[in-house]
Formats: sequence, C-alpha cells, structure tokens
Amino acid sequence: MPGWQALQEELAADNFQVIAVAIDEDVEKVRGAADGITYPVLIDADHVVTELYAISNVPTVVMIDEDDTIVHPNWSAFASDTFREITGLDSARQLDRIRRWVRDDELHMSAEEVKSAVDDLTPDEERARLHFRIAANLRRAGDPDGAARNFDRAAELAPHDWTIRRAALPLQGKDPFGDNYFALAAEFNEAGRPYHGVTGH
Repeated sequence: MPGWQALQEELAADNFQVIAVAIDEDVEKVRGAADGITYPVLIDADHVVTELYAISNVPTVVMIDEDDTIVHPNWSAFASDTFREITGLDSARQLDRIRRWVRDDELHMSAEEVKSAVDDLTPDEERARLHFRIAANLRRAGDPDGAARNFDRAAELAPHDWTIRRAALPLQGKDPFGDNYFALAAEFNEAGRPYHGVTGH
C-alpha cells in the first residue's frame, strides 16, 4: 500500500485518485495495513466488486477515467517489487504506464479492446462465488462445518480463482502467506496462470 500512496501523492495534482478495495472481513487488520494511507480503503467482505468486474486475482488494478469509463480493465499490477520473484512483474514499468495515462492520456488499448479483454465469469465461477458467500455467512453464523463444505465446493468450482481460494484461507484459520499460499501459487503456475484480465504487462 505505501507504493500506491506514493503514486497518489505524486499524481494528486493531475486529478488522479487511488481507491483500494480489500476483500477481507477483518476490519482491524485492514485498518492496520492502511495506517498512514490517505486514499480511500473500502472493505468488500461479500466480494461484490470482484464479481461485478470479474476479478479472479489480487491485486488487480482497474483504471477508470473521470467519465466513469473503464479505460484499462483488470490488470495484475503492483506498486512495489515485493512479490517480483513470484510474479515476474516489474512494478516500475507498471507504474510508468499509469503515469503516462494520467499525464499524457496515453492508453494501450482501444475502447473496443477494453470491452472484449475480460471474459465473463463462467457459470461454475458464478456458482463458486455463491458458495463462497454462503460459506462466509455460515462462518459468521457459527456453523464451521457448513462453512467448510461450501468453501470446499467453491474451490472445486473455481480452483484458480484467488479471490476465492486465498480469501478463504484466513476465514478457515489458515495463514494466507504461509505454506498454503505457496501451494496455491504452485497450482496456479502449473495451470498456466489463468486470469480474468489483461496479462503480460
């Protein structure tokens, strides 16, 4: 988050605004991560935003202009190189792309390309998100067994959707940055890194 804060400060005079959406239930954890952050940080415990934008990985950046038009769809972008060894993505290159859009109105996709760049969720992926929501609500209601069954079903239906698989880890008492994370990353890489969005940037 500090990398996005630095970009926000750098480009604020150019009418640029970062808005972060955490797909998390732990408000205090998000508040701690957002310490010193001045841009809005929203919490989407029910994953409404990920469904609306067909987001299947985090972090994902969606670039929206002042007319509320998506000018660059789902894009796995980072504001630092913390995870570069895992992702292979160069944050400096990605941040420069955002700067060129903000300052020079330079876009890398036409409006038609933007419209067709992100596939809709499949019926199985939609069902997976429903099972995830059911699981999260059963967990809140004190039914861990029912929650576990639905988390498992969501994972079966959308095995490479990180907004489901990784988001379920802390809700099941598992470390989202420990061995479970690396096992998920290995699965994801073996499957060819499937992603609802623009890759190779």
